[in-house]
Amino acid sequence: MLIRYKKSMEKIAMGLLSFMPEEKDVKKLTGTIRAYEENENWQLYLWKENDDVLGAIGVKVEEANGEVIVQHISVNPSHREQGIGQKMIHDVRENYYSDYQIVANELTKSFLSKCV
Repeated sequence: MLIRYKKSMEKIAMGLLSFMPEEKDVKKLTGTIRAYEENENWQLYLWKENDDVLGAIGVKVEEANGEVIVQHISVNPSHREQGIGQKMIHDVRENYYSDYQIVANELTKSFLSKCV
C-alpha cells in the first residue's frame, strides 16, 4: 500500500532514497527530503506491506502540462525483484494521478520503461 510521506518517517525515507546512487551524499539526501517537505509540487510516497516500509517513490507534479515526473524510486535491496517498484508506479498512476501522464526523468527513465 502506498502512503504519503510524513515528517515522522524521515529516517526511513532517507534510508530508502540513499539506495539511489545519486542520493548517497548525506547533504544531497537531506536537501532532497527538504524539497519533498517544502515544495507543494513534490510528493513523496512510501510503500508499506504489513508493518514494513519497503520502498519510496517521489514525484513532481507539473499541472501546466498534465505530467507527473517520477524523480526517485527505490526499493529496499532485500525486497527487490518482487514487483514492488511496479506496484508503486501502478498505485501512483491509478490512485493518485489518474488524470496525468506519468513520465520519467533521467534517473528513473530505465526503470519506468520496464513498467510500461
